[in-house]
Formats: sequence, structure tokens, C-alpha cells
Amino acid sequence: MPLPIILGISATVAAVAGVGSGVSGAKKMKDANDTLKLAKEKNDENIELFKEQNDKTTKAMDALGKKELKVIKSFAEFSDLIEKIQNRPDFAELNIESDVKIKYEAEEVKEASIGAGVLLGGLGGAAAGTAGGFAAAGVTTSAVMAFGTASTGAAISGLSGAAAVNATLAALGGGAVGSSALAGGMALGTQILGFSTLGVGLLVGGVIFNAVGSNLSDKADEAWRQMRKNETKIAEINKYLVELYNLATKYKKSFDKVSKIYYEYLENLRYTIEDEGKTDWGEFDDNDKIITQNTVLLVGLLYQMGKVKLVKESKSEEEVNEVNRQGANKQMKNADKILEEVAWSA
Repeated sequence: MPLPIILGISATVAAVAGVGSGVSGAKKMKDANDTLKLAKEKNDENIELFKEQNDKTTKAMDALGKKELKVIKSFAEFSDLIEKIQNRPDFAELNIESDVKIKYEAEEVKEASIGAGVLLGGLGGAAAGTAGGFAAAGVTTSAVMAFGTASTGAAISGLSGAAAVNATLAALGGGAVGSSALAGGMALGTQILGFSTLGVGLLVGGVIFNAVGSNLSDKADEAWRQMRKNETKIAEINKYLVELYNLATKYKKSFDKVSKIYYEYLENLRYTIEDEGKTDWGEFDDNDKIITQNTVLLVGLLYQMGKVKLVKESKSEEEVNEVNRQGANKQMKNADKILEEVAWSA
């Protein structure tokens, strides 16, 4: 075969091979870019799901926290009424038929009511999730802490440290719940919200889309792995948020049921003392005494319910905290038993 023809054929083959290689490279780049775009889209969807559940749980926790604070604050009125009754018995030992033990400490109740008022006063300009943060750590405990701080003359603003902490963030991460709940909770919260930026250099960086060849494919694969890693972690947190939302909603219903009856008793106690002018235990008839004793019992129950921490902190900042189902369920069962005994009789 003449050399020119051989060279021509060789050139043709080389050209075809070059075109084929170029097409293959272009396809790899297109596939890589498609992977990057899909990884970003899925990551954005995951973050949006987290934000939606986060907002939903925050509202539920806030509703619970505010309700608990309002009820505990009302104990101030109850304390004032009780103190007007002369020769009253010691209500610390409550005579109830069920095996539920309710301890009533007049001084603790009064202090908690003052502290609850302080915390409620700070909620006006507070960020969403502040009241929920108190519920996560135990509203009664938070209120007592507030009273202690206020009584020393220290700046009460420190108690609103949770104002910058979303309820769910305050309820996540080792050390975020407990004695430091009012001032902490941001560390893992930042980490959680940081999921939206994890691997951002791989997911949305313009450099990636300008890369070529196998480098782009490698970055696309890494972006996909990063997205899946985020997806797994966000799914774990969302599961926790759903569980916390369900428990907070259920617990508020139980607390609402008890507080409704408590307010009815409180109003009748007020009528007996202020309108009828009965200020000595000897002036109380049997019905008056039942009203008084049941009101004390309900105050003790609500005080204990407010003590429940909706969240049990994990020992590691790498782990999601545990929703305190056991503690909450125990108090809800106690509430049901006591409400059966405290049938409205006035």
C-alpha cells in the first residue's frame, strides 16, 4: 500500500480516536456535573426538611414552656391566698388514696412563682425557642434558678442566654442540657445548622464546575459521599425532632388538663377567702376544706410536672440527646391518677 495512503489512514484513525476520546471526556464531564447538581439539590432538600421539622418542634416546645411558666407564675396568687388562712394544717403531707407521692413545699413553690415571672418577663423580645429551651431543661428548675439569680441582685439578662438558642439546639449535644442549659447549647447547634455548608466547596464551589477530566469526576464522587453522609446525620436528627415534637405535644395536653382544673379550684379558693371572708381554718366547712386541699394537691402536681426535663443530655457532643419519654410518661400517669381523685366537687 502506498505510504501516502497508509499515512492518510493512520491520520484518519488517530482523528477518530481523538474525537472518541474527546466525546468520552465530554460525557464524563457532563456526568460529573450532573452528579454535582443532583448532590446539591438533594442536600438542599435534606436541609429544608430539617428546617421544617426544626421550626415545628420549636413551636411545640415554646408552647409547652410558656404554658408551664404561666401556670407556675400563678402560684404566687395561690401562695398569697394560703398564707391568709390562719390555723391551717400542714399540707406537706397530702392525704390521697393513690400511691402517687406529691410533696408540697410552700417556700419552694413561692420562689418558683417569682422566678417564672422573671423568665416570662424576658420572653417578650427573646428569640424563638427560648421558652422551649426552659422546657427542655425543666421549667421549674429554670424558674428556681431565675429566683436565685434575681435574689442576689445579679443581672437577670444572663438567664435569657437561651434567647439565642433554639429549643431544639438547647436540647442537643452533651452539656447543652442541665445546669448550663440557660447559657449553653450553641456548640452542637452551630454544628447542626452547619450541615447546610458541610462540603460546600464540593457541592456548590465554582471551582468544581470549572475542573476538567478525572479531577472533576473525583470531586463529584466526593460531593455525593458528603451529601449522603449529611443525609444520614440529618435523618437521625429529624427522627429526634419528631420524637421531641410528639412528646412535647402530648405532655402539654396533660399539663393543660391539670392546669384547667387547678384554675377552677384556685378561683373557688379565692372566692372562699376574699369574697366570703373566711380566713381561719375553723371557719371552713367540709367543702371549703376539700377545695383547699385539692388546690394544694394540684399545685404540687403541676410543680412536679414542671420539673420534668423533656430532654436527657447525651454524654458526647457527637450524639443526639435522648427524649425523656420515661420521665414524662411517669408524670402523665401520675396526673391521670390524681385527677381521678380530685373530681370536681364544689
